[in-house]
Amino acid sequence: METLNIAGTNETPTILFDKEANVFEISGKSLPEDVKEFYNPVLRWMKTYAENPNPKTTIKFKMEYFNTASSKMILELFEVLEEMSKNGNEVEVEWHFMEDDEDMYDAGVDYDDMLDLNFKMISYQHISTK
Repeated sequence: METLNIAGTNETPTILFDKEANVFEISGKSLPEDVKEFYNPVLRWMKTYAENPNPKTTIKFKMEYFNTASSKMILELFEVLEEMSKNGNEVEVEWHFMEDDEDMYDAGVDYDDMLDLNFKMISYQHISTK
């Protein structure tokens, strides 16, 4: 299966889905002008992957910010993962958030409450570049 590698911008997240390396990561900001245009290829890739997934899938979300429209598409992605889990595949979501970012923490908790998935909440400290 071909790797999905989308470079991030100021409006769109970096997405790296690599079945062979068992790497699934979304990071950055998500406020694309056309959310469906951006996320539809991501959803298509994950639906194809779900037909023959790896024994264990750990998807890492390292989002700094996402808008409401993006949150709906992220939920759709989680629903594909939830279906994989219901079909007997091991699925884990690592939800990374900056330790002082209550909004991002709350978003992860909300997704965890809505879905029957194994969520792991991982806080990190902001690292100054100065």
